[in-house]
Amino acid sequence: MICKKILPYLFSGLLMVSITSCEKDEQQTFSKPELRTELADNGKDSTTVGALLVLHPKLENVTDAGYSWTVNGTKMGADSVFTFKPVAAGDYKIRLRTVTKGGEVNLNYQIHVWARYENGFYIVNEGWFGHGSGTVSFYRYDTQAMEDSLFVKENPGKDLGSVASTLQSGVIFNKKLFLVVKAGGPVVVTDQYSLKEQSRIPATAGSYWLSFVGIDANKGLLSSTTGLYPVDLNTLAIGTKITGLNGQTGDLIKQGNYIFALSQTDGVVILNAADLTVVKKIAGAAVGFTRTADGAVWAAGTTKIFKISPVTLDVETTTVPFTIFGSWGAWHPGSISASTKENAVYFARSGSFGGGTMIYKYIPGNAASLQAPFATLPTGKIFYGAGISYNAVLDRLLVTTVQSGYGDNYKVNNLYFYDPVTAAIKQTVSYDGFYFPSVIVPHQ
Repeated sequence: MICKKILPYLFSGLLMVSITSCEKDEQQTFSKPELRTELADNGKDSTTVGALLVLHPKLENVTDAGYSWTVNGTKMGADSVFTFKPVAAGDYKIRLRTVTKGGEVNLNYQIHVWARYENGFYIVNEGWFGHGSGTVSFYRYDTQAMEDSLFVKENPGKDLGSVASTLQSGVIFNKKLFLVVKAGGPVVVTDQYSLKEQSRIPATAGSYWLSFVGIDANKGLLSSTTGLYPVDLNTLAIGTKITGLNGQTGDLIKQGNYIFALSQTDGVVILNAADLTVVKKIAGAAVGFTRTADGAVWAAGTTKIFKISPVTLDVETTTVPFTIFGSWGAWHPGSISASTKENAVYFARSGSFGGGTMIYKYIPGNAASLQAPFATLPTGKIFYGAGISYNAVLDRLLVTTVQSGYGDNYKVNNLYFYDPVTAAIKQTVSYDGFYFPSVIVPHQ
């Protein structure tokens, strides 16, 4: 039994304990969540459609925190880590809101999503004649890896011709990739970034397409061993052969109001893009085409380099101290390319039957730049196909090679990344297989 005299003291003690407890509660503080490590590149990043991007910012003071992730304003997650798997290309704003009793912090990410085959370049491969049809490979900038056989992977049940045909050129126009197969066809049109087939000109015995150029959204031209033909880009119907241009016709380029075609018989044939009439011919050219930053169109052949004005059609020639051979016997796109960073034209010095090991760099107006090769391939390597292509994204001269010799030597492939100024090899990608690379196709 508690004595009544003691009760007041007990109540007083309890009251003191209660007051002390309240004072402690009032004194307790909560820290605001903070970012412990700054976001790389201020939250800017990129990924590819279908790839996973894990966002896990390093935060502190996050006891009992609540998280909210939004993607372009739509709530998509409630954890401290967010895995982003985009299904469409584009730009995304991703926001993380972290809330505790001490306050909140908001983090913002800006993510660019590349289409499936956008962040890199294609390599169009002939394929192993008699054993398999041509293939399309893709070099991806972020992974620095080569991916192969992509057309058949993206288009199950479809092909790029028979084992008796070769995939020879690829041209991007109006967000479409035109894949041109010689020795019977077909011509296949795919989406530029997904490689999904949209339409095709079926394979036909006797057809022998070589290259394509787009004129406008409705019409283009196809070159062949028998001349040059208009093509309706809505129906892919082939029109009547262009008159005034003779023999096998290969490379094509449009610049300004003109189409430039390379003919085995006539050299460079220039057509009015509006009515496709021939307005000029330049004899002697066997390799084409590229264009420099000033808009000039370039071709080469015999012992000359040709610079053609796309406005006046005037021609400047420069003599080369060796013979420049074309590829009419086993045609492939021209081994010539131009820098977009400096005024320079590169071309491969091939033999009369292909191959070759030397790259020349011509600085317009400087004939001395042609007296010695700009670069010589590593020992045992030779060009195959077009062989060279300047890449503006990387500012590199890309070179495709196989091993010198026959048989299994053609399985040994190398893709070299040359510094276009110093000629130093900055990167090498090696891969095996009978690909027979024809031409590199960059996105435009």
